[in-house]
Amino acid sequence: MKQLALILALTQASPLAAQSMMSAAEFDAYTRGKTLFYAQNGETYGAERYLSDRRVEWSFLDGECKSGSWYEDAGKICFTYDENPAPQCWRFREGAAGLIAQFENDPATTELYEAQNSGQDFTCLGPKVGV
Repeated sequence: MKQLALILALTQASPLAAQSMMSAAEFDAYTRGKTLFYAQNGETYGAERYLSDRRVEWSFLDGECKSGSWYEDAGKICFTYDENPAPQCWRFREGAAGLIAQFENDPATTELYEAQNSGQDFTCLGPKVGV
């Protein structure tokens, strides 16, 4: 009985247990109107602008931007983009330094985390034109 009480106490005190996944309402409140930069393994991964009505703009910070939107599906936040309508679903939680995202279509991937002071610009170049 003492072992069960100890296990329960440790589980409840665990930082992982305290980090619950964000609901759609929490994600919207955290992101709306912001531009967040994401990193993976210490390297900048990309950035996303969170606009009104759950619209977004994503960039790998290469000057090209993808417009899209997000929605909630069974506790996941799913993104579709105008040029790629296949949903890309993530689970988000808030860590000590910002958002942490785990890609749901491949749980073996490394988590992305919100990068602070990335020093990168989020610039969208115009459409490619020419001959």
